[in-house]
Amino acid sequence: MARKRSVFLCKGCGHESLKWLGRCPGCGEWNTFVEEAAPAGKVARSSRRQDPVALSDIRADLTERLVTGIGEFDRTLGGGIVPGSVVLVGGDPGIGKSTLLLQVSDALARAGEIVLYVSGEESGSQLRMRATRLGVESRAIQVLTETDVSRVLEVADSLSPGAVILDSIQTAYRPEAGGSPGSVTQVRESSAALVRLAKETGTPVFLIGHVTKQGAIAGPRILEHMVDTVLYFEGDKRLSYRILRAVKNRYGSTDEIGVFEMTAEGLVEVADPSGIFVSRERGTTSGSVVIGTIEGTRALLVEIQALTGLTNYATPQRSSSGVDRRRLPLVLAVLERRAGLSLGNRDVFVSVAGGVKVEEPAADLGIAAAVASSYYDVPVDPGTALFGEIGLGGEIRRVALAGKRVQEAARLGYRRVVHPKGAIPKSERPEGVEFVEVGFVGEAIDLLIGGRPGTKARERETAGLREA
Repeated sequence: MARKRSVFLCKGCGHESLKWLGRCPGCGEWNTFVEEAAPAGKVARSSRRQDPVALSDIRADLTERLVTGIGEFDRTLGGGIVPGSVVLVGGDPGIGKSTLLLQVSDALARAGEIVLYVSGEESGSQLRMRATRLGVESRAIQVLTETDVSRVLEVADSLSPGAVILDSIQTAYRPEAGGSPGSVTQVRESSAALVRLAKETGTPVFLIGHVTKQGAIAGPRILEHMVDTVLYFEGDKRLSYRILRAVKNRYGSTDEIGVFEMTAEGLVEVADPSGIFVSRERGTTSGSVVIGTIEGTRALLVEIQALTGLTNYATPQRSSSGVDRRRLPLVLAVLERRAGLSLGNRDVFVSVAGGVKVEEPAADLGIAAAVASSYYDVPVDPGTALFGEIGLGGEIRRVALAGKRVQEAARLGYRRVVHPKGAIPKSERPEGVEFVEVGFVGEAIDLLIGGRPGTKARERETAGLREA
């Protein structure tokens, strides 16, 4: 009996090797090779042949985008669905990926499009139960419970749908490719076949993808390179709000977000995201500030909270949620060296309220102000918004799109904006808002918390240290 031949494939780039390698020669990543059975035969490719054409002779495709009417979804895609595009939607289990795309199917059906919804994880009756709960009843949504990609291509060719949705790419397989569904080979070959379908027919294709424990989409990394757009559905399942974030988009802005609220009737758009990310009861609490941030083309106000306290361990804790973990130690070091805060014996916890993630350097000043406010136990004026990047010398640097941040703060009724020097031209300053320029982090802290006064809480802690 002939022994079955196996190969080793890199999960990052798909590089193939006859033996296991510690480091992939293709992408340079470590420990990414997995063993899989070699394909039994050649994988079928497209039968259509193309001849080279001069670039100047190619007609630009002026086809309009398909607008679903779900504003937050259309915004994330850059204004709507581009015909012939392939969109990969990833997220944690139960976050709402299938719910979102079922609602997108309904919106496209209402616009007169036929949608082919391919379910590889649920039966038709299970899918119908979810559709009934969401109020989706259109006959223009054709459901196919199938995992064989070849069969999906046959149905798509005969049906000529306006969009194809596959839930999920990890369940799809091609018999001639070898390996089990979800393996590197199967995910790569199944995705390649669906990409060809989209490009040859102009049919937009949506792929739902599972994520790993590290938060990346499961399967070979090359999957994200093959598609046109990658969307991540984020949020805490214990909370009702969900954020749809574009991390790759060939036809629009990256880092664009859409905000939804999960309800019993499905996902509902949030028209004013800044209103949900900022607490209304933060005026008397220290360690809380509001910053202006940019997500794609949208300006948002979010609340940064910080808590400091004497540590019970030899090494103080540094924990953050929603902010760049690499920026937090930098900001704390600048506060110690340039602003005189003694944080070596204190635990520091920083979080962004509402589950949103803010990773741009413009959040530096907000992090510093929140930590200083908690350190001195002095609240920051609730009518103040701020933003700015902090340099290693303690200087406050300018950030991009400062005018948009200010306009959003003024729209929500903030009376004062603290910002880097020269960041806001006079022509972009709304009336009724006080603009305060700061050049160094110590100056900003003195301004925001009233000269860093000693408080009763600080005196009690100092007394405790002396007794110890």
